[in-house]
Amino acid sequence: MAKPIPVSLLTGFLGSGKTTLLNHLLRDPAMAGCAVLINEVGEVGLDHLLIERVDEEVVLLESGCLCCTVRGDLARALRDLTLRHEAGTLARLDRVVIETTGLADPAPVINTLMRDPFLAHRFRLDGVVATLDPRHAAWQLAQHVEAQRQIAMADRVVLSKCDIASDDEVAEAHRQLDALNPGAQRFLSRQGAVPADLLAGMALYDPAQRGPAVAAWLGAARIAAAPAARGAFGQRAAAPPAHDGRIATHLLRFDTPFEWDAFIDAIDLLLQVAGDRVLRLKGLVNVAGEPAPRVIHAVSRERYPESTLPDWPDEDHSTRLVFITLDLPRAPLEKAFAAMCGATSR
Repeated sequence: MAKPIPVSLLTGFLGSGKTTLLNHLLRDPAMAGCAVLINEVGEVGLDHLLIERVDEEVVLLESGCLCCTVRGDLARALRDLTLRHEAGTLARLDRVVIETTGLADPAPVINTLMRDPFLAHRFRLDGVVATLDPRHAAWQLAQHVEAQRQIAMADRVVLSKCDIASDDEVAEAHRQLDALNPGAQRFLSRQGAVPADLLAGMALYDPAQRGPAVAAWLGAARIAAAPAARGAFGQRAAAPPAHDGRIATHLLRFDTPFEWDAFIDAIDLLLQVAGDRVLRLKGLVNVAGEPAPRVIHAVSRERYPESTLPDWPDEDHSTRLVFITLDLPRAPLEKAFAAMCGATSR
């Protein structure tokens, strides 16, 4: 295969609108070369009956949750798609969308793509899209850690059912996102409609990606603005977030270029010691002696092979690292870089 096939993960809690969103996406002619893997819990699948385009390129997984026993099925389904495409029995395979069950933790699904050598050579994670129903956001995020992790790991969040949600409910959902994952791009959906390019440009593997796309992927500006945004909803914003602050986003900036080996040692030490608490890491790294930044990307204990961008996206050449963590404050992250690299963040 000339290029790895992009894989988009569609997640979100039970009843948050994933299937409706997927139906709208599949109506777009640009999705003609898309294969869909639908994960369900239970002996009999139901959601696939709601998907309007059910054909040989839609694969239903029924043997359980993607975060546990179904992972073998996921790998086999992706291998089968690849072999059919290479044999010519599947005319097009431009993209894969994996719709998870509402109770799935996205991390093991992502790690399946990272760990399997056959899959890692042929597929790449393009990004994670999570749906969130504003009418139930506060309660779900307060009660269910799965919902928290789905939102925390997302690159893009779709606020669904905004046509029937009140303005106050939408505002509260934004406040929850400010606390859980301020760096994620947000989209409002009414009656399931979403922008046609919802899945486009989420990852930084395309050499043509330039400034705006890189900035959107990193989300540093949105993270920096989040504390001010939390105060925009009046007195309700003064209350602690529903998830009680266990999940946090930390933006670390370093002005001095890194020696790459020392930087990777610091990252690997963090992932080894606290990988279960690092939900996601992404960033741009200024490496000493190199004219363009390297990209760092990790989920839990798994680190993607690094890549190099063609150029810096803007005039800011500092290293910018975004950590989304569970029960892991900023201080230990800073200490790791100080100890391993002699670098102080700002």
